[in-house]
Amino acid sequence: MKAAVAALMVSSSTAAFAQGVPIVKPGAPGERNTVLTVEQASQLAGATYTPADVDFMQGMIVHHQQAVEMAALVDGRTNNEDIVALAGRINASQKDEIDFMAGWLTDRGEPVAMQMAHHGGDHSMHHGHHEMMGMATPAQMAELAASSGTAFDRLFLQLMIRHHAGAIDMVDDLHSQPGAAYEPVMFEFTNDVAGDQKTEVERMNELLAGLSDDPRATLAAGFRDAGEAISNLRLVTAMPKPAGFFDPANPAGLQPRIEDDDEEDANQDSADDGEEAEPRFSSRSSPLDFANTDIAFSGNMMVAGNYHGFNAYELGEDGVPTLVSSIVCPGGQGDVSIVGDILVMSVQDSRARLDCGLEGVQGDVNEERFRGVRVFDISDIRNPVQVGQVQTCRGSHTHSIVDANDERIVLYNSGTSYVRDDEELEGCFNSAGDETALFSIDVIEIPLADPSAARITSSPRVFAKGGNIAGLWRGGDHGDGTQETSDTNQCHDITVFPSLNLAAGACSGNGIIMDISDPYNPQRFDDVTDTGFAYWHSATFNNDGTKVLFTDEWGGGGRPRCQAGDPMNWGANAIYEVVNGKLEFRSNYKLPAPQSSKENCVAHNGSIIPVPGRDIFVQAWYQGGISVIDFTDAKNPKEIAFFDRGPIDNDQLITGGYWSAYWYNGRIYATEITRGLDVFALEPSEFLTAEEIAAAEAAQYPGDVFNPQTQTQVTWSDEVLEMVEASRKGG
Repeated sequence: MKAAVAALMVSSSTAAFAQGVPIVKPGAPGERNTVLTVEQASQLAGATYTPADVDFMQGMIVHHQQAVEMAALVDGRTNNEDIVALAGRINASQKDEIDFMAGWLTDRGEPVAMQMAHHGGDHSMHHGHHEMMGMATPAQMAELAASSGTAFDRLFLQLMIRHHAGAIDMVDDLHSQPGAAYEPVMFEFTNDVAGDQKTEVERMNELLAGLSDDPRATLAAGFRDAGEAISNLRLVTAMPKPAGFFDPANPAGLQPRIEDDDEEDANQDSADDGEEAEPRFSSRSSPLDFANTDIAFSGNMMVAGNYHGFNAYELGEDGVPTLVSSIVCPGGQGDVSIVGDILVMSVQDSRARLDCGLEGVQGDVNEERFRGVRVFDISDIRNPVQVGQVQTCRGSHTHSIVDANDERIVLYNSGTSYVRDDEELEGCFNSAGDETALFSIDVIEIPLADPSAARITSSPRVFAKGGNIAGLWRGGDHGDGTQETSDTNQCHDITVFPSLNLAAGACSGNGIIMDISDPYNPQRFDDVTDTGFAYWHSATFNNDGTKVLFTDEWGGGGRPRCQAGDPMNWGANAIYEVVNGKLEFRSNYKLPAPQSSKENCVAHNGSIIPVPGRDIFVQAWYQGGISVIDFTDAKNPKEIAFFDRGPIDNDQLITGGYWSAYWYNGRIYATEITRGLDVFALEPSEFLTAEEIAAAEAAQYPGDVFNPQTQTQVTWSDEVLEMVEASRKGG
C-alpha cells in the first residue's frame, strides 16, 4: 500500500500538497485514484448545480418576463391605486430577479435561452411544461390589453394569481427532483421566490374579493360580533356552545401571538419597505378539541356531536332547541346517529379512552385506548349510559345506519386514521397484502338485546378490481393543471339509501356507488374520478336516487380554499346522474362568494330540502357559511339562498364555521365548529314559492328520524302536491 501511494505521488508532477498531504480523488472500484491540484479540487466543490436547476432558471426568466409585460399593461387602463401599486412591485421585483437569474446562468457558462417575443406574450415553447404553469395564453393577454377599468382589474388579478401560483408550482417541481436546488444560493433564491409569490397571492386574493359585489366577500371579523350577510333565509336563533364545551378563558380558540426578537426584526424590515409585517401565532393546542360536528334527529330530539362528547336538545316552537343534557366523552370525531333508544357515536382520536376519561392515553400501545364505535342507551336522554363498544383498526371517522329492526342494527364504519398496532388490537396490520386493514370498510352489527355484544361481522373489500384489493385510484395528479388526488384506501363518508338498496361512497380518491340489497355484502357497481377533486368527502342522493352530489374537501377543511383566485372546480361539488347503473358527470358547483385568507372554507356536509319535483340542497362551507342550491337541472346548479359571517379573527385563521347544515321538520340546523348552533327558516323568493316551502315543511320522513349518511325517501300528501302544482301554475 505504501509503495502504491508513493508511486501515485511520484507519477503526478502537478500534485499539490495542502499542509503536507496530497488531495486525492478515489476512482471507481478497479480504477486508479487521481491526485488533484488545488484548483481542480476547488472547481469540483463548485459543481453543485444540475440540469434541472438550469432549466428552472431559464424557464423562470420567461415566466417572470410575462409578469413584467402584464404589469406594463396597467398604465392607462386603470386608476385603481392598489392595482397600480401592485404592478409597480411586480415590475421591480420580477426585473430584479430576471437580472439575478440571467447572471447566475452566465456565471456558470449556461445560455440564458430567453427565446420569446416581447409583444403580446407569444412565447416560444422552448421551456416545455414550465411555460404551462400558470402562464397566460396569447388570447388572454390580448383580452387583458383590450380591457379597462374594473374589468381590467378583475382579469389582471385573476391572471396574475394564476401566474404566481404557477411560479410556486415550478419551485415545488424543482425541489421534488433529486439533487436539484442543492447549491445554497439556488436553494435560498427558490425559497424566496415561493415565499414572495405566496405573500403576493394573498394580497391579490384580497384585492379580487374587494371587487366582488357579493355582500359575503368583505364581512367584518369577530367572534360574537362578526358581520353577517343573509339572503332568502331567516335566522331563527343563534345559540352559543353549552358550558363545558369550550375554554372559558379563550372561547374563540385564539392562538397567542409570538413576540420575539425575530418578529421585531421582521417588523423593522417591513417598516423599511413601507409595509406592515404579518403577525405570527403559536399553535397551543388542537383547534378541534371542542369542535361541534354532526347532528342527528329523532322526533323532537336533536343530538349535536362534538369532539368532546355530545349535547342533546329538545326542539320547541319555531324549531328552537332547548338544551336538556351535555355528555362529556372526548375522542373525536363525535359523529352521531339515533335508532330508537340507541345512539351510535364515532370515535377516531388516539387520545380517546374506554371510560370517556378526560386524561387521555399515552404510548403506541395502551389497553385503555378506544378507537371505534360507542353505543349509548338514551332511553333517559338526561342520563345516557354507554352499553357497548366496537374497537376498529382505524377508528371511526363516520358511520352509516344501513338497516335496523327489532333485533339488531347494521351499520357501515369508515375509519380514515392510522392503523393501530396489532399488539393493541389483534389483526390490525398496515402492511401490504390481503391482511392489511387498508382498502376496506367495516360492517358492524349491534344486537339490541345485548348491545355489549356488538361486533364487526366483516370488512368488505369495496375497492377491489381485477383481484387487486387496491383496485381504484392510486394517488397523484391526473396530468398538467389537475388536482393531486388522495389514493383510495378508505371511505370518508358512505351515504346509504336503504329503501332504494343504494349507497354512494366518497372514498378519498374515488366516488363509488354500491348495491346494498344485502347490507352485509355491499357490491360496488361503478366508480369515478375527478381531475379537480383532492379528497372525495361526502355524498348525497336526490330524493329519487337518480342523482348524486359528491363533495371535495380540498385542504382537509382547515385551509382557506374559497379565495377569489382559487379554481372553481377545486374544493367544490361534483353532480352526477345515475344512468343505467353508471355515474355520469354533469357539472361542478362551488360557493360563488370569495372568502378571505383567514377563513377555512371548502365544500362540506349538507342534505336535501324536500321540495316536490325539485332537487334542493343545503350545504355547510365552514367559514364560507351555508349555501342553498338548486340542482334540478344537473348541468346548471344555482344558488338560491345563503348565510355567512365574517372570519372569527382578523389576524389569524381559526378553524371554524359550519360543519353541517341539515333540513329537519321545516328548519335548517347548522352546527358552527367554534361559535355554536344556528337555526334557519326558508323565506319565499323568486326561487321558491311559499307553497313549495310549506311542502318542504310538511314532508314526511319514515320514523320521523334523520341521521347523517342515511337517507330516507320523503313523501307528501296528495293535498300538498296539489297545492305546490297550483302555485307553479300561478294558481
